[in-house]
Amino acid sequence: MLVTLHSREVGLDHLGDEHFQSRFWAPAELLSGLGRVSEQNVNLGRAHVAAIDYHVILHLEADMCECQRAKFAHRDCPSGRNDVVVRLVLLQHEPHSLDVIARMAPIAQGHLVTFGIHPNGPATSYGYVRPGAKLDGSAVHAVAAFVEKPDQATATRYVAEGYLWNCGNFLFRADRMLEELARFEPDMLAAAKASVDAIAHDLDFLRLPEKEFLQAPKKSIDYAVMERTAHAAVLPVNFGWSDIGSWDALWKELERDPDGNTTDGPTALIDTHNSLVFSDETILTAVIGLDDVVVVTTSDAVLVVSKAKSEKVRDLVNRLKGTARREATEHRRIYRPWGYYQGVDAGPRYQVKRIVVKPGGQLSLQQHHHRAEHWVVVKGTAQVVVNDTVSTVYENESIYVPIGSVHRLSNPGKIPLELIEVQVGSYLGEDDIVRLDDIYKRA
Repeated sequence: MLVTLHSREVGLDHLGDEHFQSRFWAPAELLSGLGRVSEQNVNLGRAHVAAIDYHVILHLEADMCECQRAKFAHRDCPSGRNDVVVRLVLLQHEPHSLDVIARMAPIAQGHLVTFGIHPNGPATSYGYVRPGAKLDGSAVHAVAAFVEKPDQATATRYVAEGYLWNCGNFLFRADRMLEELARFEPDMLAAAKASVDAIAHDLDFLRLPEKEFLQAPKKSIDYAVMERTAHAAVLPVNFGWSDIGSWDALWKELERDPDGNTTDGPTALIDTHNSLVFSDETILTAVIGLDDVVVVTTSDAVLVVSKAKSEKVRDLVNRLKGTARREATEHRRIYRPWGYYQGVDAGPRYQVKRIVVKPGGQLSLQQHHHRAEHWVVVKGTAQVVVNDTVSTVYENESIYVPIGSVHRLSNPGKIPLELIEVQVGSYLGEDDIVRLDDIYKRA
């Protein structure tokens, strides 16, 4: 099996992707494509790419270690074949991507190949690769060195000397990567295999077990393997690429108005130029007389930063984590397999949440020792179990769940169920949940 892997480092944390929260979610319908790959003798030549009738595309959470990425190499390949192509993240959905992959097929059989981007300037936000000699007369080079993100002067020298950006896209044969992981990071490989062996199906998701997963060292593929292996190679390429690793990089990729601004959500700008202004949900964000700034408003936090300093968001998040700020580790809206909930208000001995349950979704059969709950249905139909009583609750109706009662909420309808939950009690933490039965197999 040949596997392409995209690895990225993102410093946006809670202002970017949903926090990992001790789980890995991959759409089951995508992973099931592994079983629908053509049984023909697929290779990477251009004429044969069409033989792949299903591509697996996964989103890899920013703060995961490489353990779960390596697991896909461990996952069963159809008919035990070792020549099936699985593209986890396609470089670009453009024809030249296939050309790039086709050019390196012979080398990928024995080398761990990274794509090196020809720089368009002395960037300080990327690592670099120094290419060595060409391999077997092909376009692929041996890797002479991987180097860390440089300062401006060093980046200028790297560009002049022919260094390439390390974009974190790789092509390698699965068994070769497994061999190198076994050599350099046996604990990571063992944790990956143990996690996959104990994986649980969760409707549209696959859930890795927390205990096994946390045994994996948190290292990037670069540190774990690529900088240590004798089989590292680099293919110089020249196509549009950005890791979108900062708000400034995102601004460069988005469409801009005549003043150079990119906006999303309810915003109002006066005498503002070359800026990115995002506002979440219904909060109006107004900016007057500022240039080259990033302003991001969410329901629980506001970020204002110079575009030139936007990469320092990572430092800010680390500082917030150090002071145990909840905003650094979780969103106001928390997703669950059945839907999501979102905080609305909170005070001493009470909190209010908006709960949305997908059609067919149901919460665990549970009880609480320290709180009672009031549910008001505002959209859809709820089926509620309280002890031995099953009730159907319609829009503009409510139901009371006493402290200690065994209860369950589900959505039997065809549209999302939305309700307002008011919790009252001496302790309102999420760990005051005793799950008695759960179709998603959570503890």
